Amino acid sequence: MVRILPMASTIRPSFSSFATTRFTGGICMLNSHSPFNSVQFASTGGSQSKLFGLKACKMFRHERNGRSASKTIVSMAQGSTTITQENALEWVKSDKRRMLHVVYRVGDLDRTIKFYTECLGMKLLRKRDIPEERYTNAFLGYGPEDSHFVIELTYNYGVDKYDIGTAFGHFGIAVDDVAKTVDLIKAKGGSVTREPGPVKGGKSIIAFIEDPDGYKFELIERGPTPEPLCQVMLRVGDLDRSIAFHEKAYGMELLRRRDNPEYKYTIAMMGYGPEDKNAVLELTYNYGVTEYDKGNAYAQIAIGTDDVYKTAEAIKLFGGKITREPGPLPGISTKITASLDPDGWKTVFVDNIDFLKELE
Repeated sequence: MVRILPMASTIRPSFSSFATTRFTGGICMLNSHSPFNSVQFASTGGSQSKLFGLKACKMFRHERNGRSASKTIVSMAQGSTTITQENALEWVKSDKRRMLHVVYRVGDLDRTIKFYTECLGMKLLRKRDIPEERYTNAFLGYGPEDSHFVIELTYNYGVDKYDIGTAFGHFGIAVDDVAKTVDLIKAKGGSVTREPGPVKGGKSIIAFIEDPDGYKFELIERGPTPEPLCQVMLRVGDLDRSIAFHEKAYGMELLRRRDNPEYKYTIAMMGYGPEDKNAVLELTYNYGVTEYDKGNAYAQIAIGTDDVYKTAEAIKLFGGKITREPGPLPGISTKITASLDPDGWKTVFVDNIDFLKELE
C-alpha cells in the first residue's frame, strides 16, 4: 500500500524543461527621478531566461508611463506561464506512466479474498500486515504487479463497514463468457444485480455483481486480454473539465466518448493505451448532477511515473491540488506525490524504479 504520511517538505529545484522564460525574482526599487532607471530581474534557467530579462530591460527603457509598464509586466508573465505549460504538457505526455493499482477499504479481508479468488478468478499476490499502524493490505489481480493493474485491499483493525457513497461507480472485469461467469458467482453465493445482456444503448454483453462489501463489478464479455481488471468507473460533475484535467495534468489520452441522451448520461474512457490492452478510467457524467457523496470506502488509484517532482509541478500548473508534496516515504524511501482532481478524486503517483524495488 502507498500510505500517505505527513513529513517535512522536500526541496528540489524545478526541472529544467519548465525553466524556460519564467522569472522568479522581482523588480528593484527605483529612484524618484526616473521610474525605470534601474530595472533588474533574477532569472532562472538557460539562455532563454537571460534573453527574456534582456528583452524586458530594453522594453522598459521605452516605457515611461507607469501604467504601460505594468501592462508590459503582466503580458510577459502571462507569456511565460503559457510556455511553461506547453513544456509541462510535452513532458507529461512523454513520461512512462501506467495505472498500478486501485486502493479501497473492506470490512473482512479474508472474506473478500475468498470471494475474489473463487468467484472472480483472481490470485492473491501478496499480503502485508502492519500491526503498529493497525492495518493489513492484500494485493490481488490477474498477473504480477510489475506488469498488471491490480487491487489493493485495506483492512483497518476493528472497522467492519464503510460507506461507498454515490460517487464511486464500479470496477470492470473482462471475461470470455459473461453468462458462465455469472452462473459460477451464483453457485458461490454471490450477488448478481444485473443479469447478462446488452449494455443500454450498445451491443456489448455485460452483467453486474456485488462483492461482500457492496462494491459493484461490471463483467464485460471480451476476448483474451492482457488486462482482465480493465476499468475503474468514477462519476464527475463536469465531464469536459475532467477530460481536460486528466489529459494535461495526468497525461492520459481520451480513448473514446459516448453520449447516451436516452438514459441521460455521457461517458469518457481515458488511459495510457487502448482499452483492450490496458486498464482505463471510465468517467461518467449524469445529466444535471454536479456533486456526489464520496463516502469513506474508496481511496485512490496509483500511477507510475519517472519523476514525482516533475509530476507534482505539472499537476499544480494545470489546476490540480497536491495533498502530499513529492518526496520519499519514511521507512521505505519510495518517492510519491498525491493529488486531487477537480472532483476531489485522489491519485497517488509512484516513482517507477522505487516501485519495482519495493516489489523485490
